Amino acid sequence: MTDPQGKLEHSAPKRKRHPLTRAVSVALVFLTGLFVATVLFRMTNPISPIAVAEMFGASGTKRAWLPLEKISPDLPLAVIASEDGRFCNHWGVDWAAVSDAIKQNGGIGPGLRGASTIPMQLAKNLYLWPQRSYLRKILEAPLAYLISALWNKRVVMETYLNIAPWGPVVGAESASQYYFQKSAAELTRKEAILLATALPNPSGRNPANPSPRTLKIAKAVEQRMPMLASRSECVLPELGRVARSSPRSLSLPFL
Repeated sequence: MTDPQGKLEHSAPKRKRHPLTRAVSVALVFLTGLFVATVLFRMTNPISPIAVAEMFGASGTKRAWLPLEKISPDLPLAVIASEDGRFCNHWGVDWAAVSDAIKQNGGIGPGLRGASTIPMQLAKNLYLWPQRSYLRKILEAPLAYLISALWNKRVVMETYLNIAPWGPVVGAESASQYYFQKSAAELTRKEAILLATALPNPSGRNPANPSPRTLKIAKAVEQRMPMLASRSECVLPELGRVARSSPRSLSLPFL
């Protein structure tokens, strides 16, 4: 355009944003989205990418969300005994377990076993992908801290049990119906232990037809359950009180 004297006016060139500034902006938007999603998931029943895929499968099992109080208490206790013995005492990541796993596995790698907590696995099932990789392991920890900061332990456990994959089905109710033809509220201790034992390898372990190795692992889980019952009051307060007053009642072998 021109001014009154006919001289051309040149608009100032737009300043280009530094790539680092752009990357920080994208990261902030992404983190804000995760924060908002985690808050919203606290107010509703979330659905995982795996569950979405299951909808297009042919398992024939109707998926249902069960509140924690309607799930057999043996299942969350068995899951704690199997996967996260310090569940009530950490805020997303169990660094002592990470250290132990590094020593046992001879270093850090995408296949590092024995270090994933229940919040980390929940983060994987809710936001990430099932294939192991360095990137997924790196992302699991901050997401686990975010979930633990915004949700209480009972909500974490309830959500985990309802979106965890069990072979061709997703969630404790679907798994219970699929493998044992009953509701997760009616699981026996043995059935709950076998379901919990299958979680680390849901495609390779069949709770209804366990291999000798799976039964051996299940027996180890069963042996840990009485000790961990008294440490699981953040999720199972009544079971914790029973464990302290009558520990032998939780020590009867089922496997």
